[in-house]
Parts: sequence; C-alpha cells; structure tokens
Amino acid sequence: MKERGIKQMKTIWTVKGTHCNACKMLIEDVCSETKGVTSSTLDFKSGKLVIEHNANADLKALKKEIEKVGAYKVSE
Repeated sequence: MKERGIKQMKTIWTVKGTHCNACKMLIEDVCSETKGVTSSTLDFKSGKLVIEHNANADLKALKKEIEKVGAYKVSE
C-alpha cells in the first residue's frame, strides 16, 4: 500500500539460485511482508528482482530475509 507524502522508489537486485515458480512466489511473499515494500516482481530465469518501496523500507533486512529462506544470494 502506498503511503501519502512518502516518495516511492525502485530497487533492482539480482537473486542467484532461483530456478522455478516456487522460488518466485517465495521471494515475492517475503518482499510483500516487509514494511515499506509496495510491490515486487521476480523473473526466476534471470534472477532479476524489481522492488517498489518507500524510503522507510529496510532493504538490508529484506536482503538477509531472502537469503535466509533458501539457497539464494542477493546482489545489488
């Protein structure tokens, strides 16, 4: 959900280790549970993760959470 008055931003990461639709759903679910993240889309074939968020999103914590849920390595 977008909050009024808070600037929306877009961050693009590469997630290594994704190979199927289950990976996509898992990582997008982790993103959706992160405060400040408004949307995310992962292309599991390329590993490209696009995150739309506001300035309050804790991206460092999100990166750790993604790496914790599977054999994934996130690079910025």
